[in-house]
Amino acid sequence: MGKLTSILEARLKNQNPRIEKFNGVILAITVIAVFTVPTYFILEFVYLRLGSIAYIVIGAIILKFTMCIKLETDWSIAAAKAIEKGDLEEAKRYAHFSRRDMKNLTGSQIASAVIESMAENLTDFRLSPIFYYAFFGVPGAVAFRAINTLDGMVGFKDPEHINIGWFSATLDTIVNYVPARLSTFLIVVASAVLREDPREAWKTAFRDHAKTPSRNHGWLMAAMAGALRVRLEKPGHYVIGDNLGEPWAKHILQALKIRDVVMVLFTLIILVPILLLLNLIF
Repeated sequence: MGKLTSILEARLKNQNPRIEKFNGVILAITVIAVFTVPTYFILEFVYLRLGSIAYIVIGAIILKFTMCIKLETDWSIAAAKAIEKGDLEEAKRYAHFSRRDMKNLTGSQIASAVIESMAENLTDFRLSPIFYYAFFGVPGAVAFRAINTLDGMVGFKDPEHINIGWFSATLDTIVNYVPARLSTFLIVVASAVLREDPREAWKTAFRDHAKTPSRNHGWLMAAMAGALRVRLEKPGHYVIGDNLGEPWAKHILQALKIRDVVMVLFTLIILVPILLLLNLIF
């Protein structure tokens, strides 16, 4: 998806802003269709020709490609260990996915970067694919992954991407709208299950969600900050939970536990009922 997006972006750039915006629509639709349509027909072929067992196995493999769990877990634990030892250079190696200048960050700011990324990725790489799988099957999860990949590559407001990426960014905001708010609620529930601070999670989510540029991720980050009772900060951009304490290595590990409980709750409370309801209807 990333390679195709890069190739098409280079060819669809245009000096005329209106034309480039239109090309941004073509870019998004093309990338989504190239991966979603074949997925649908491949799975249909497998089901009809090879049977339901092969369909389940291949479908599960494709679905797994739309999510990422282990890599983030490994990197987060490694970052926590490095922060605990005071090896900030090592910690920065595992926090680079947070898209910020790591050069002068303190240990608590690195911990904040890891926790913020974990909160963002809760929808982007886990719950949103599951949500769209529930309604539209494996092709739905693939379509979401395509949209999210497009947003991660061209959905920026800098001069280079403001036109070509506007449609991708808008699509990503739309498809993450409901999952982000469901996930925020589940972070509050998970914090209660783990005996963190559900009241602070709820309060901080409503108070600070608009402090980040993202209409969706701000809810998740603010809820996580409140649940852990820590201040999350991107220096020079925003501070969430400014009346709370500084995050440290232990808070990264606590955030991982909250993330895992949220995933279980999402499956039990959201995914299973949706699948059962759709099965009854259709």
